[in-house]
Amino acid sequence: MAKKSSKKTAKPVRPQLGEGVEILNAGSVLEDPITRTLETNYMPYAMSVIVSRALPEIDGFKPAHRKLLYTMYEMGLIKGARTKSANIVGSTMHLNPHGDAAIYDTMVRMGRGNESLLVPFVDSKGNFGKAYSRDMSCAAARYTEAKLEGVCEELFRDIDKETVDFVPNYDGTTTEPTLLPVTFPTILANNTLGIAVGMACNICSFNLAELCSTTIALMKDAKHDISTTMPAPDFVGGGQILYDEAQMRDIFENGRGSVKVRARYAAVPGENMIEITQIPPTTTVEAIMDKIAELVKAGKIKEISDMRDETDLNGLKLTLDLKRGVDADKLMAKLFKATPLEDSFSCNFNILVSGQPRVMGVREILQEWTAFRMECVRRRTYYDLHGKEKRLHLLKGLAAILMDIDKAIHIIRTTEEETEVVPNLMIGFGIDEVQADYVAEIKLRHLNREYILKRTGEIEQLEADIADLNDILAKPARIRKIIMKELADVAKKYGQPRRSEILYDLPEEEGGAEEEAVPDYPVTVFFTREGYLKKIPPQSLRTAGAHKLKEGDEIVRQVETRNNVEVLFFTDKQQVYKVRLAELEDGKVAQMGIYLPGRLGMDEDENILDMVITSDYSGYMLFFFASGRCAKIPLSSYATKQNRRKLLKAYCDKEPLATMFFLPEETELAIRTSAGRMLLVGTAQIAAKTTRDSQGVAVVTLKKNQTIASVVPADTLELANPHRYRVRSLPATGALVRAEDEGEQMTML
Repeated sequence: MAKKSSKKTAKPVRPQLGEGVEILNAGSVLEDPITRTLETNYMPYAMSVIVSRALPEIDGFKPAHRKLLYTMYEMGLIKGARTKSANIVGSTMHLNPHGDAAIYDTMVRMGRGNESLLVPFVDSKGNFGKAYSRDMSCAAARYTEAKLEGVCEELFRDIDKETVDFVPNYDGTTTEPTLLPVTFPTILANNTLGIAVGMACNICSFNLAELCSTTIALMKDAKHDISTTMPAPDFVGGGQILYDEAQMRDIFENGRGSVKVRARYAAVPGENMIEITQIPPTTTVEAIMDKIAELVKAGKIKEISDMRDETDLNGLKLTLDLKRGVDADKLMAKLFKATPLEDSFSCNFNILVSGQPRVMGVREILQEWTAFRMECVRRRTYYDLHGKEKRLHLLKGLAAILMDIDKAIHIIRTTEEETEVVPNLMIGFGIDEVQADYVAEIKLRHLNREYILKRTGEIEQLEADIADLNDILAKPARIRKIIMKELADVAKKYGQPRRSEILYDLPEEEGGAEEEAVPDYPVTVFFTREGYLKKIPPQSLRTAGAHKLKEGDEIVRQVETRNNVEVLFFTDKQQVYKVRLAELEDGKVAQMGIYLPGRLGMDEDENILDMVITSDYSGYMLFFFASGRCAKIPLSSYATKQNRRKLLKAYCDKEPLATMFFLPEETELAIRTSAGRMLLVGTAQIAAKTTRDSQGVAVVTLKKNQTIASVVPADTLELANPHRYRVRSLPATGALVRAEDEGEQMTML
């Protein structure tokens, strides 16, 4: 039992088992809505991770990076000598209350020695590890030293002129900046990876000189073609970028896309070996070696006799010893396909702007950064203007006593009380309290005409400076010119040549590198309405029974073909997915088949509309739209040298699609409208368009609320008088369907 309470508050006694104390709600289940639990417990954590930890802001930094750099700036490490990393880590805890390991890891990644950033911010000394190796870790903070790189002057320029807001730190003992007034777009100058709750970001780096030039060009012309000044990303590890215009356009405009990067190698003359000196930024030397060793052990790679990691102070080097007579280029083409020596950097430009996460393209990011930088310059100008106006005001008061210095001395000498000196000066010379206080504080040695004339000589220059600063504030164009000059200076002072080479055209021999060892035999392909596919060899088909299908599903396409062809799947989201039929495993009639949306990585709620099988990309795709237009696109427009698995903008998305089908060769089509009309059109009359998302040409003339109902090959119909429906020119209205032709079954392909 608990003790009786006294005047002082008694500590509660925890009930012990066996004491017979009844616990409130013991053994009962309390109902608590999951929505309230998420709102009170999970949402604050999620918002904290999104806004205050994982995503960078428009100045290019996450809070952890900004706190560390500002601490080093306050320590005087921008021009002074290096100091121990442990000292920096300890000082940073005033702003960042995390463990020393987390803070040190943040500093290591920003160091030049780690080679993580294209524009490093920390001048490191000692072992800072290597980003391209998982085994080469950094030394402890007590062994390494660091200071800020020279480029950090551009991060903190005029930070003491109220260019950015300052907020109290976590315990209110000091303040820290909410953003840094960076003079160039650091957000795109370095790669950034962040994983928040329900969202993430992955930003690739761009060459600093190209980035500054592009920003200047966009400030001059908002519709500037970015690819002319900044064609592709630039990675710190170099490598070769396989240029893809469509993907680059998506990155520039939408902030999402993929950049394919491959390693750079050289065959050593006179020796049967390959030296790999640059690798993609998404992998490590150890991962590459593990994969090559796995392929050699499995017998898939037989050309390599030995493999060594010869990385030293000169940089990365992975050496492959080859067997006699091996073609180095053919071997590398095979390794590019089977190992991380060729990999993709998936871009997701998710950035915090005014506390809101937004996925933006390069164009929009640079426009947002320009607006942010204009505000910084405007605030700096206000600060300078206020300081000069205050100085001018004081000097005008000083000039007022120039006419009679003796009078000022007499007023001060004859004033009995010290508190009356300032009011008497105000009365005697007609100046305000601030001016009078300034005059009263002048040293006795300075009460001479020469000193006063020198000080008041500044008035004319101050008035000119104030007029210029007011003009800057009144004219945004002048602020833009200031920013453009700063960008040009940064590019000239800190710009470096590109590290990543851009490959616009792949070598011809790579085309056949993947074709070898692909078995070729006849197969029958079955495609169902629910998106399942079966590839069945003849021997399995002959001895089979009924097809096993999902309940309610049915087979909509059956095609006899061969194993070495390619299959294209067109979806209702204007995308096409490509796959080699040989990559899909053989199945049986008694199996459900391969679920294509899962295998192809299709988007949510995306459905396959049509399947096309081809071996040479000959023929055309016909896309009929409800408005009566038709786009005739050569199938060769969907062929790519890089064997891409997914193509965007497979067809026009500006109007609803009525039907689509593959046209192996020119033929005649029967088109029927919702108004009960039919017309026979020769496909040769429809002009082909090379652009995949073209709107095509007008084929059928429709009235309001009329659409294309169906399209079928004309030879599948038995019409009493086909000439009645044939048209000579397009677009055409067609003829009303007669009673003797009404019985024909017209179904959409």
